Amino acid sequence: MPTFRHGKNTVVIADEFDITTYLNSVSASNAVEVPETTTFGSSDRTFIAGHTDGSVSFEGLFDGSSDAIDEILNTALGDGPIMTVSGDGSGVGRRAVLLDSKSTSYEVSSPLTEVVAVSGEAVANGGLDYGVWLACQQSVSTTLTGTANDNSAASSNGGVAHLHVTANTRDGTTVAKVQASADNLTWADLATFATISTSTATSERVEVTGSVARYLRAVVTPAGSTGSLTVSIAFARR
Repeated sequence: MPTFRHGKNTVVIADEFDITTYLNSVSASNAVEVPETTTFGSSDRTFIAGHTDGSVSFEGLFDGSSDAIDEILNTALGDGPIMTVSGDGSGVGRRAVLLDSKSTSYEVSSPLTEVVAVSGEAVANGGLDYGVWLACQQSVSTTLTGTANDNSAASSNGGVAHLHVTANTRDGTTVAKVQASADNLTWADLATFATISTSTATSERVEVTGSVARYLRAVVTPAGSTGSLTVSIAFARR
């Protein structure tokens, strides 16, 4: 039987900002150019596959407050944010789309009888990567050792990891990483993010090469004694 998802569980994170609650529509699109190779004497057209082209478009509601949707997206034009988008929800292993975005458009519309709205689009610099959540908007105040995600088999072409810290009141630094295991017993670091500074919201994209073991998990280790941070980590195999 098919397993369907409701759109209300969609998650959209851009850099250190969770913009989910400002949006009511998001679409991730992947395409490939197919230049024509048809020559004289051919009865049928022929093509070859070229470059892939990924993008994300979105719509939502305007909020002009500090660190709200208008400020986030208006300042992102050109050199866009690291984005992780999921229509599959927030649980470990739920599907997510990862992209290093370049924001190409942002629009604010003000219809006479409707709510002021926003819309925009970003292209994927290097294409879209399809992965999974290892932690999504997880509140961390002590060491988090995440649930393992089982890919059923190892892969051989590296991958990309995303970190989003959308809130941080911790009074010490924090180390976040993705670990890998062949047997779900012995673990080794696969991608280690830069140390997260005290009380700092941040984001980072890390690419890895080579083999990636069957199992993956997120590990977040905060120092200090008080406060917490909200962390999302996703990984896409290539």
